Amino acid sequence: MILIAIGANLPGPSGETPLETCRAAAAAVGRIAGLTVVSISSWYRSAPVPPSGQPDYVNGVARLSGAIGPEALLAATQAIEAGFGRRRSVANAARTLDLDIIDLNGLVRPGPDPILPHPRAHLRSFVLLPVRDVAPGWVCPGLGEDVQTLLARAGMEGISRLDDA
Repeated sequence: MILIAIGANLPGPSGETPLETCRAAAAAVGRIAGLTVVSISSWYRSAPVPPSGQPDYVNGVARLSGAIGPEALLAATQAIEAGFGRRRSVANAARTLDLDIIDLNGLVRPGPDPILPHPRAHLRSFVLLPVRDVAPGWVCPGLGEDVQTLLARAGMEGISRLDDA
């Protein structure tokens, strides 16, 4: 199972809302060679982490199947981000699109990039809640803890499901 977190909190390059960008990015992820979309989570609104005065984020997760190497998947997701106007500046900056590889078929990899599983996914309810939507039995590789346990620990403060998702 491949899990890719999708998030945005700035308008896209043509003025798309963050939700529109996230939906289009989910479709783009499904066009990566060798991958097939299994499901897309509901979309959620969440406050920036850490708190920064930025606009709220829209977050979701795509569950995919297929075979792809970590470097190829990272290059593909970064190319999609760039196509949606992503500019890398400072850590935790507002962004038009953020794609994070949460899990790549259970691979545990401390480096080089991409580090797998994503090193902070297990701490972030804005990732875990949509993961639970698409993979309710997911166990974080390397940690051995299931998504429900991780989500209970992380809490769900500041997150709400978008009604029009």
